[in-house]
Amino acid sequence: MAEHETSSSIYIASPEGDTGKSTVALGVLHLLTATGGRVGVFRPISRAAAGERDYILELLMEHDSVDLDYDDCIGVTYEAVHADPDAAIAEIVDRFHSVRDRCDSVLVVGSDYTDVGNASELTFNARIAANLGTPVLLVLKAVDRSPAEVLSLAEVCLAEIESMHATTAALIANRCPVDRLEEYRAALSSTGLQSWALPEEPLLIAPTMGELMEAVDGELYSGDPELLSREALEVMVGGMTIEHVLERLSEGVAVIAPADRSDLLIGLVMANGAQGFPKLSGIILNGGLKPHPMVASLIEGLQPSLPMICSDMGTYEAARAAAHSRGKVGVNSARKIDAALATMEEHVDSKTLLDKLQLRAPDVVTPQMFEYQLIARARADRKRIVLPEGDDDRILRAAGMLLRRKVADLTILGDPAAVSDRAQELGISLEGAELIDPATSPQLDVFAKEYTELRRHKGMDYERAQAIVKDVSYFGTMMVHTGMADGMVSGAVHTTAHTIRPAFEIIKTVPGVSTVSSVFFMCLADKVLAYGDCAVVPDPTVEQLADIAISSAATAAQFGIDPRVAMLSYSTGVSGSGADVEKVRAATDLVHERTPDLLVEGPIQYDAAVDPSVAAGKMPDSPVAGRATVLIFPDLNTGNNTYKAVQRSAGAIAIGPVLQGLRKPINDLSRGALVSDIVNTVAITAIQAQGLADAAE
Repeated sequence: MAEHETSSSIYIASPEGDTGKSTVALGVLHLLTATGGRVGVFRPISRAAAGERDYILELLMEHDSVDLDYDDCIGVTYEAVHADPDAAIAEIVDRFHSVRDRCDSVLVVGSDYTDVGNASELTFNARIAANLGTPVLLVLKAVDRSPAEVLSLAEVCLAEIESMHATTAALIANRCPVDRLEEYRAALSSTGLQSWALPEEPLLIAPTMGELMEAVDGELYSGDPELLSREALEVMVGGMTIEHVLERLSEGVAVIAPADRSDLLIGLVMANGAQGFPKLSGIILNGGLKPHPMVASLIEGLQPSLPMICSDMGTYEAARAAAHSRGKVGVNSARKIDAALATMEEHVDSKTLLDKLQLRAPDVVTPQMFEYQLIARARADRKRIVLPEGDDDRILRAAGMLLRRKVADLTILGDPAAVSDRAQELGISLEGAELIDPATSPQLDVFAKEYTELRRHKGMDYERAQAIVKDVSYFGTMMVHTGMADGMVSGAVHTTAHTIRPAFEIIKTVPGVSTVSSVFFMCLADKVLAYGDCAVVPDPTVEQLADIAISSAATAAQFGIDPRVAMLSYSTGVSGSGADVEKVRAATDLVHERTPDLLVEGPIQYDAAVDPSVAAGKMPDSPVAGRATVLIFPDLNTGNNTYKAVQRSAGAIAIGPVLQGLRKPINDLSRGALVSDIVNTVAITAIQAQGLADAAE
């Protein structure tokens, strides 16, 4: 553990509520966990009432990199502050130090103005920051304020913070008009402090339909419950005739309407499903009524996924409750979290902020650091990745994240109208993505002719080829083969065989390697290991095992892992014998012969490969034993079971499988893949494509 003098912390504070402080906190935390070793979070004053939990703290704890208990990360309650401020500060300092002792850096998030709600609260936060020895990142709200007014507020706040003997490290004006960011930044910069300006992001303050349902004390009448998570970007009262309501519809609007307005209800449902009309987030039926039975039957026959909520409130009461409902950025707010991270990444210079925090270089690699580095590297040189499974919601959600954060350029296969409609229903923007239907694409003929030539030696003819390349996996692979895309990610819906068979036929292997294999990146608490092969080759021969080792070492190196290769077996060195051990020994010799500069040891047992104390007894002179980073399993049975055992029992994050040995990157997803798995796999595929482009130059 780092000593106190090398630990770093930052205190995010604001002078009022609704500043979007949680957005800034999330972005800063993401940056710290990516580059600052073991990062914890701390809330000096919790706003949660007895029996409730602080949703901001829960959100941040989902993204930190230290295994801390929720209660450890809270200082005191508001009640304790009121009862005895001095004792409260003493308790806060003590609890903060118990967190800092386990971390390289700590993100401290100040109070939320839900209790005191006046200027004295900033003063108290500044007093806490001074006692913690933590610089303040001050967040100011720009809504309904000019740059001069924000500057004036900043000067008052800076004086308060200084009066408490605390230090302000930087300023952020949040929720600024998007076309005036530079004016706000320049105004704050006149203080002499590093300053940034963030735009108002409507999504971050928009309530979801579920939150609106709670606000109007309603219940779901019909529609897809999953779409209750979609944000309502605007709320309007449908008090006009249907034609005038239709004129005023906008993307993501929630419409409040009396349940007995049958014409309006039918018109809204029809408009939501019609081409050329915006997608609604939902309908709130007020007045305590249900639609007329015949209207209900008609709507049921249309099978709309649009959420319809019934509420007993009157029109005015429902409109007022909805207007005062403000969205929270909670643990399950995937789109809000993504929007917050994208906003911070685009408008705050991470290097400058880290310099302000004076972070020491971390001596560990956490899973969050590895994932952040994947995204950052992919974003630095964007490649075009084709996603063949545009009919899967997870693919669309991942695509929205990738596009918003500018990780990769995307081509999505499927019927463009259907893909666009479903994305709109989910509240996902696919702006910038290319949507292609293989069945109607002009490239179909080109691909069929090319595939005919590639497989002519197997008796392929044009008619069969045309039918084959309509398949999304073949079409996507042909896009990669012809340079229309740099890589492909598939497998959320299709089998592994369906995903990689076209690659075997079309892309083929790199020179000198005849085996397509895979690695998993196993992200442990403090390091990342590469496991191969755990997904493709069932029972490798000596030559295939050598191929797997060489390919895995190259893949590891490409992703920043210094390759030290352990060829695993049930015995170490010369202690064992048998056909399985001899196969590993022969494969190790072949790796030495083909890549003499690669550090490789085998046969070796897993414990001797990764545990220095075991290695000291079994192979004391080995440069690999006890320090292995690339672990090669003797067969698929061993590898697949081991990676899953480590994933489940050790809590490791498994990223993969990452296919290797192909001339161009094609990667397979698990059919149980999460959205985050898809995002990571696309980033990996893009980085692989970058490596191939560099090698070709």
